[in-house]
Amino acid sequence: MKSTPSIFCRFFIVLVITLSNHSLWAQVPGRQIHWSADGNAYTSIEQGDLVKTDIRTGNRTVVLPKARLQPVAHDQASPIADFTFSSDSSSILLFTNTARVWRYNTRGDYYLVNRTTGELRQLGKGRPSQSLMYAKLSPDSRTVAYVSEHNLFVEDVATGKITQLTADGTRKRINGTFDWAYEEEFGCRDGFRWSPDSKQLAYWQVDATGIRDYLMLNTTDSVYSHVVPVEYPKVGESPSPTRIGIVSVAGGRDAVPTTSWLAIPGDPQQHYLPRMAWLPNGSGLIVQQLNRKQNESKLLICSTTGQSITPIYTETDKAWIDAKDDPASWEWIDGGKAFVWLSEKDGWQHLYRINADGKKETLLTPGSYDVASISHIDEATNLIYFIASPQNTNQRYLYRTRLDGKGKAERVTPADLSGTNSYVISPNGRLAQHTFTNYQTPPVRQWVTLPDHKPVSGQNGLKINTMPKPNINFFTVTTDDGVTLDGWMAKPTDFDSTKKYPVVFYVYGEPASSTVNDVFSVGQNRLFNGDMAKAGYLYVALDNRGTPNLKGAAWRKSIYRQIGRLNVRDQAMGAKKLLAQHAYMDTSRVAVWGWSGGGSTTLHLLFQYPDIYKTGISIAAVGNQLFYDNIYQERYMGLPQENREDFVNGSPVTYAKNLRGNLLYIHGTGDDNVHYDNAEVLINELVKYNKQFQVMPYPNRTHSISEGAGTNLHLRTLYTNYLLKSCPPGPR
Repeated sequence: MKSTPSIFCRFFIVLVITLSNHSLWAQVPGRQIHWSADGNAYTSIEQGDLVKTDIRTGNRTVVLPKARLQPVAHDQASPIADFTFSSDSSSILLFTNTARVWRYNTRGDYYLVNRTTGELRQLGKGRPSQSLMYAKLSPDSRTVAYVSEHNLFVEDVATGKITQLTADGTRKRINGTFDWAYEEEFGCRDGFRWSPDSKQLAYWQVDATGIRDYLMLNTTDSVYSHVVPVEYPKVGESPSPTRIGIVSVAGGRDAVPTTSWLAIPGDPQQHYLPRMAWLPNGSGLIVQQLNRKQNESKLLICSTTGQSITPIYTETDKAWIDAKDDPASWEWIDGGKAFVWLSEKDGWQHLYRINADGKKETLLTPGSYDVASISHIDEATNLIYFIASPQNTNQRYLYRTRLDGKGKAERVTPADLSGTNSYVISPNGRLAQHTFTNYQTPPVRQWVTLPDHKPVSGQNGLKINTMPKPNINFFTVTTDDGVTLDGWMAKPTDFDSTKKYPVVFYVYGEPASSTVNDVFSVGQNRLFNGDMAKAGYLYVALDNRGTPNLKGAAWRKSIYRQIGRLNVRDQAMGAKKLLAQHAYMDTSRVAVWGWSGGGSTTLHLLFQYPDIYKTGISIAAVGNQLFYDNIYQERYMGLPQENREDFVNGSPVTYAKNLRGNLLYIHGTGDDNVHYDNAEVLINELVKYNKQFQVMPYPNRTHSISEGAGTNLHLRTLYTNYLLKSCPPGPR
């Protein structure tokens, strides 16, 4: 999964820090810093102008005024969503008039601006409006490649000549981008790569023709309902066969040039190809192949003809192995003779230097701690920067070590910045945009120099506006099972330990994210209208085993084949211990809520531990694990053909008959992620046993339940009123 700050993803969170805390944004237009070639400046859109800012001096220069940055679509000036400079900076590629594809606005119109002549030309002449995706200039900036209606095209920058590279694309035969499952679970979106010499494209083709559609029903946008099909491989269904091909962009006599397909061994319906990149010298590709269970990872070197395939590096695990973190690049070093790789094979997630032939590897970060992610590789200084937090796994800091494996990890983040730190480092490794937050500090940002981590000359340091939260504390609790859980608690305003207060638990509990992180959102509940502390609630979160904390592979992978059981027991036993330890917690007023995976956990807790939890608010939950997609569910649960009982025993619907407390269930009928059939099978089971509950379907809303006029206010009002009624606030 993904980490997704400030939006709704699979799971509702205000801020999530996970082991892959940056990769999700790597291919989302508008989310990256547009660096200058020397790495000392960046370009951004400011009040409609394209402006270059020198980080060291603060000098700002208008690169293009807004008068030349307003391509017209539908007679309305469209905002620029993203832009890219050509390698010589003579042209600018603009992305505008965007449209949403599943999660992000990755489809739209592209324009090319010639900075010398001022000419503005729309790409894809003759293609439908808003149909172009992932347009990218070639390394030599002479050609642009893009996807339109599931086919690949290239367009000559000078002449505008368009060459179609594939012609077999359909809704279910997808060239140059991906199907729903690959996008959602592997973070795959941009599905083609330019060769270093600008003469070829390597691209994925997903054949989803054998995957059945899940049929969503739109009943509100016309007087007659209509079906909205989503090709969606449910757990237990074979993956969509996916292959990688190489095609010349020069075209030829044929209307469509011939693609050379990589002869990757194995049944394509029993493995995945989540990562691919060109070798730096352009002689071939490196590909990551995962088997269907995702417990074996192979790195393959593939020739440009596609016929020579050489496995160079293999890992296996009893549970699962994640796809390489960043889907858009490969961490090559030493001129392509080696690369940097993240692996959990010694029980901790560490950095390794691996020779390109796979015959030699060097551990770069030894020790009993996890590396969260790679931040930057600076070969000029023989350093690699990375994010880790060996002492406090709820926080994040920048570290560095030597690329040759002969150094020790050194913390770069100053000692007084206790909390969560993130960095975007310039290509030259000398400057970084640093963001800092903790539970008492709203996110603040500064430019710093590296490796000394000093504010850029002439600029002030961080303007930290601490907002004391004396009612919030972090803690650990050890359950009767001997498991120690991290947690945070937000106490009511004017807290009186001699009185009893209702407790609301915020849960997630699955491998995709955690809830106990040292960030400013701690103790806040976006769905509650008002202030929970002022209302008189104790607000609590716990992280169970299986969540992606930096506690080692054993912690994270203990949940394998145990979703719905191990994580649920940890949560319940943690709550039980807290209730026993603190007399001010009112055991008659205990509520729990969560979204998606957290919604599933909420249902489990309410059904399996009705003596503890009296009220639950579950949003967009997976009611039956057999209804979810194959990549996610099989990664963490195995194959239902082999251990179906684990899926059944891990599904909330199995325990619905045990409901005794108050349940509010919420789901969008247009949810393409966790389908509405999860809601209906759960409702049927509750009806079967005459269990009274409240349900709120939101017509045509997706997993975020964010579309439509008034939706957000309605959802917050519904949530708040139900909590106030079912779990009354205030001391007693």
